Amino acid sequence: SASADSNTDFNTGSVFFVGTATVILRYAGFTILTDPNFLHAGDHVHLGYGMTSERLTEPAINIEDLPPVDLCVLSHYHGDHFDQIVEEKLDKNLPIVTTNHAVGELEARDFRGGIGLDTWETAEFTKGEARLRITSLPGKHGPAMVDFALPDVMGSILDFETGTGERLLRLYISGDTLIFDDLKEIPNRFPEIDLALIHLGGTRILGVMLTMDDKQGVEIIQLVRPEKVIPIHYNDYDVFKSPLEDFKRAVEEAGLTEKLIYLSHGETYNFEIPSSRRMKTSG
Repeated sequence: SASADSNTDFNTGSVFFVGTATVILRYAGFTILTDPNFLHAGDHVHLGYGMTSERLTEPAINIEDLPPVDLCVLSHYHGDHFDQIVEEKLDKNLPIVTTNHAVGELEARDFRGGIGLDTWETAEFTKGEARLRITSLPGKHGPAMVDFALPDVMGSILDFETGTGERLLRLYISGDTLIFDDLKEIPNRFPEIDLALIHLGGTRILGVMLTMDDKQGVEIIQLVRPEKVIPIHYNDYDVFKSPLEDFKRAVEEAGLTEKLIYLSHGETYNFEIPSSRRMKTSG
């Protein structure tokens, strides 16, 4: 019953940065894993069509060190977001909210918890007194000439609510997208984003940019207008051509520095819910 779980902490949460686009988000009793990547420096991932990329960094933890996880949010099925270690060692029954394309790839590898969403579709989870609504958002991994050869990608909104439907936290994850027109609908449908995780890196393969670079990273902040921003997915692979330093400079030039939280691998951002939204604790 709900009363048994009335000690759910709705007032504080945390984001632990593992590396690449992998974070462990803890809030309202949920522990959520994103885009799991636990390869080590020197390991290679396959990006399709015979192309590979080498990891240059170490993850903050190994997959064996993961805490118990309630679900995974997977922006798309690519080797630097769901790698061979994860294929072997992640719980095959873990709910994984992702694209329909990724669900097919996961099922072929005996993962039974895939939940495929179309753009703007929502999956709902409850835990104790908390409710979590995850909505799939538009994403485009490359320009039209190469996008057909790349896996479908999505961004996502995570809305954490009380059992009575009051929203306490709205989190945006960009996924591996470039800036394109469909993203303009996000602030219309989902204003008041508290925290954004944006995938940077300016990934380039054969000269074609496949993820946001420093300039597009600034653009997405200006577009979705989050309160706070954590950049992820940079400096980890040799195909990531836009270093974090370039983004920091672009953010300063745009006057957005106060929104940014920069995490190194293994660092945690602890956040508090604004007092206006705080749960009134009884007693």
